Amino acid sequence: VQLVESGGGLVQPGGSLRLSCAASGFTFSSYRMSWYRQAPGKERELVAHITSAGGGTNYADSVKGRFTISRINAKNTVYLQMNGLKPEDTAVYFCSVLYGWTNYWGQGTQVTVSS
Repeated sequence: VQLVESGGGLVQPGGSLRLSCAASGFTFSSYRMSWYRQAPGKERELVAHITSAGGGTNYADSVKGRFTISRINAKNTVYLQMNGLKPEDTAVYFCSVLYGWTNYWGQGTQVTVSS
């Protein structure tokens, strides 16, 4: 299982970014995918997840209405569209999959929201 995130960067408050996570090594279309984030000095927290076919999503209260998780199974990729970014969204963002009994993680991508 390999997960590779991309798309992070520095953005001003109110701006947007789209994160991508390219997956390989498992049957992507059969698994729920998740995005997490971890800010300095804080625990890793769930941001959003999406069901295997993409028909169901769930979001942390702190990002509802601003972030959208989606996936394209033909591309083995999950996305996180982030709009209306706030300084408190600054964190390393990880995608994750529970495969078998193990949670797999990517290396993460840094998102910094600052003026």
